[in-house]
Amino acid sequence: MTNFEIKLLSLHEVSLWSRADGRHDNWPVVYTLDDGERIYIGESANAVTRMRQHLESEKKRELRSVRVVVGETFNKSACLDLESMLIRLAAAEGRFKVLNRNAGMSEADYYNRQLYQQIFEDIFQALKVEHGLFAKEIDEIKNLSTYKLSPFIPLVEDQCLVMSEMIHALLQKAQYRQSLTAVLLGEPGSGKTVLAIYLMKLLADVQRSGSTSDLDLQSPFGELFVDDIRYLLRSWKVRLVVPQQSLRASIKKVFQRTDGLDATWVMSPFEVGASEDFFDLLIVDETHRLSRRANQASAELNRKFAAITSKLCPDKDFEAVTQLDWIKKKSNHQILMIDPMQSVRPADLPFELQMDVVAEAKKAGTFFHLSSQMRVRAGKDYVGYVRAILSDDEPPSRLHFPDYEFRLFWEFEAMRDAIRAQDSKYGLSRLLAGFAWPWRSKKDKTAYDIVIDGCALRWNTMPTDWIESPNSVNEVGSVHTVQGYDLNYAGVIIGADLYYDENKKRIEVDRQNYFDRKGKEGNKAQGWNVSDEDLRSYVLNIYSILLTRGVIGTYLYVVDDAMRRYISRFADA
Repeated sequence: MTNFEIKLLSLHEVSLWSRADGRHDNWPVVYTLDDGERIYIGESANAVTRMRQHLESEKKRELRSVRVVVGETFNKSACLDLESMLIRLAAAEGRFKVLNRNAGMSEADYYNRQLYQQIFEDIFQALKVEHGLFAKEIDEIKNLSTYKLSPFIPLVEDQCLVMSEMIHALLQKAQYRQSLTAVLLGEPGSGKTVLAIYLMKLLADVQRSGSTSDLDLQSPFGELFVDDIRYLLRSWKVRLVVPQQSLRASIKKVFQRTDGLDATWVMSPFEVGASEDFFDLLIVDETHRLSRRANQASAELNRKFAAITSKLCPDKDFEAVTQLDWIKKKSNHQILMIDPMQSVRPADLPFELQMDVVAEAKKAGTFFHLSSQMRVRAGKDYVGYVRAILSDDEPPSRLHFPDYEFRLFWEFEAMRDAIRAQDSKYGLSRLLAGFAWPWRSKKDKTAYDIVIDGCALRWNTMPTDWIESPNSVNEVGSVHTVQGYDLNYAGVIIGADLYYDENKKRIEVDRQNYFDRKGKEGNKAQGWNVSDEDLRSYVLNIYSILLTRGVIGTYLYVVDDAMRRYISRFADA
């Protein structure tokens, strides 16, 4: 479609280069500046003027190596798209520390975009092979958690609108010295975690910005980079709270390699509660996974829960305190990312409390909703379809998703082999299961946990970064290792913890075949137990989460015969 060239220059040679061709100072281009460790990626219709601006920047004048990409049919939209693609790939691969802001990262369609994107892959290959800016292939980088959790993910229109409204509400409250508790509700794959990470980077960039010369003020959040807002936020302590250990570790890795962010800014609820600092803003991802007073994972955490609660909430009923109370005591403003349908344990925030939080935000005008589906190619209808299958209100008929593979297997070995085949083809394809098997291999490394029709497998051997670990394709992950993550293909095993009662025409839970001890443990001090109906809700939520991890497709095997027959009415075989 278009020819392109990549010219390697020094920063001071750009003006000489521009005289050779009029397009060089009056044509849309994409360029990179690097010093071997740091990189800045930009676009401009006037490369010479832009380079002069960079020479005036203390940070960028040290980036001596310049590469300018010129295409015969480049236009502004295409250059913005290429710039965005290269920024995200470079940040995810991690060979360079990317110096860009993310204020201009938004998703926009334009004429012949698909054709341009084919050329972009050729440009990437040239930058990789001939210029050494990349080491991995595009598909390898796209399968990294650092790509999927990147602060440089372009926001779609729905996300931009929600982000803009949320920031406006926050700044308005801050200007009048009032507190804000905002709630962002979103289904699996709607982009809650991505929005939280994006917001952390955006606010950090605003805080340390000194000039708008590097920013297109017409970009979605360009209006934030003004003196009044910079002054308002200048000393703010903003932190991201992530309850799950695995997801928290992955986000820390992203922050560690992102300019302007710090891995210590990603905190557990316990770290927030124990901190001596008071925070201006706490953004809480997966708020539904915050804990209430319950038996924690270890005796040490039980002691910490008691100590923090006594310190922060001395006047409140000790047994009624939750980690959400800690969050509110430790911050002036809170943004809570939430989905009550993703609670998976009795220790999670009670459903009623979550609904109260949502209701209060709606009353205060600080409730926001993400409706887009950013993960599953089948679109947002798929999430509702899966939830309906696992509910008492089953779908009236089978739905088909042309761009998505939702397939039921009658033999487990065939599904295992299919997942391995998809992993060889696309990467990032994993087996997942509910807690229908005890974790024997935790103590006996030679033992197998899950044995189905002669196929023997172990639970995940890595508590963090399991998805990217070398042997994960031969293991089985749980909700605790995949909640918040994307897979290309998910092979979900519904175990004997669920069965279908054909007389009642209802999915039931089998408590004896559910082996997450914390998943069915009550609190005697508070006087509550986990009923079979409670446990059923948690188990159904777990499987709903597992069935919405796959971007390209979801495979399914069901242990219970009647349950398999029921599912076969709604999934292709």
